[in-house]
Amino acid sequence: MNGIARWFTSILNGVDMSVETITNRNSTEAEVPRWIPRVLYAAAIYNLAWGLFTLLFPQLLFRLAGMTSTNYPSILQALGMVIAVYGIGFAMAARDPVNQWPLVLVGLLGKIFGPIGFVYAVAIGELPWWWGINILTNDLIWWFPFTAIILHAIRVQDARRNPAGPSLADAMKQARTQSGESMYELSQRQELLVVCVRHSGCTYCREALDDLSRQKAQIQAAGVRPVIVHMGTLDQGQEMLRQYGCDEFDQVSDPTRSVYQALELRLGTLSELFGPRAFWRALVEGTVFRFGFGRIVGSALQMPGAFLIRDGRIVKAYRHAFSGDRPNYVELACPLNSPIVPH
Repeated sequence: MNGIARWFTSILNGVDMSVETITNRNSTEAEVPRWIPRVLYAAAIYNLAWGLFTLLFPQLLFRLAGMTSTNYPSILQALGMVIAVYGIGFAMAARDPVNQWPLVLVGLLGKIFGPIGFVYAVAIGELPWWWGINILTNDLIWWFPFTAIILHAIRVQDARRNPAGPSLADAMKQARTQSGESMYELSQRQELLVVCVRHSGCTYCREALDDLSRQKAQIQAAGVRPVIVHMGTLDQGQEMLRQYGCDEFDQVSDPTRSVYQALELRLGTLSELFGPRAFWRALVEGTVFRFGFGRIVGSALQMPGAFLIRDGRIVKAYRHAFSGDRPNYVELACPLNSPIVPH
C-alpha cells in the first residue's frame, strides 16, 4: 500500500519518487521519471488487448450482459481496431514521452469523450449504468496519469527553450512599466511589491487583485509601490487592473516570462495547479463563485508569486505552494510590527 501511495503522489507532483530515472532516448538533457513509460506501456498493453478482444469477439460482451446482440458487429470491430491503434501510439510515446506528448493528449481526449458518450447512451436508455465498469477501466483511471505526463513534458520543453534566463537585475532593467520606466529604476527609488500573477482568466489571479485593492492603502502608506507583472499586453493588463480598482498600479507586460523566470517562478505540477487544495479553495471556499474565470492569456501552467524588492534585489519572497495559495500582501510589504489587515 505504501508503494502505491508513493507512486500516486509522484504522479500528482510530477516528480520521480525513485532514485533511478530514464534518460530520454532522443534528447539527453531530459530525464523522465520511471513511472511515465511504465504507465504508457501499461496503457499500450491494455488498449492492444482490449482492441484485439473487441475485434475477435464483437458480440461476446452483449451476450455476457444478457443484451441483444448488435446487427452490425463490424462497427464494433472497427472500434476495436481504433482502440488497438491507440495502444500503438501509447507504446511510441513511452519511448520518448517528452517529445511525443501529443500522442498522450490524443489518448486523453479519447478517454474524456468516451465517458461523455456513455452518459448520453445511458440517458437515452441504450446502455445500463453498470456498463460504466468498462468506462472506469477504459477511461477514468487514466485521466490523472495522462494529465501528469502531459504537464511534465510541457515543463521539460519549457526548460529547454529557456535553459538559463537573465539575472534578476537584467530582467528588471529590460522590463518596462506602462510609463516606460524600468522596474530596476523604480526599485532604486523605493521598495517595490512585485506581484506576478497567473493568466488573467485565473480565478485566483482575480482574487489577488481584489486583495491588493483592499490592502493598497496600507501598502502605499508603508512607502511600498505595487507593480503587477502579467503575461498579457499592456492594454489587457490595464483592463484587468481597472476591473479591481488597481488601475493606478504600475504594470509590466511579460509574455516571454523573463521576470517570472528571474524570480524563480516555474511552471506548476498537477497537484500545484489542480490538486485538492486548489479545488477546496475554488469550490468549498467559493473563490470561483465570487470571481469567476475567463480567457487564458499566457501560460496556464505558470505559478504566481509576490516579492518585496529594493535596488534590484529580493528583500522578501512569497512563492505560491499551489495555484490558490493566498499571501497577505500587507505582511509581505510592511515591517513586522505594522498592523496587518485580515483577508
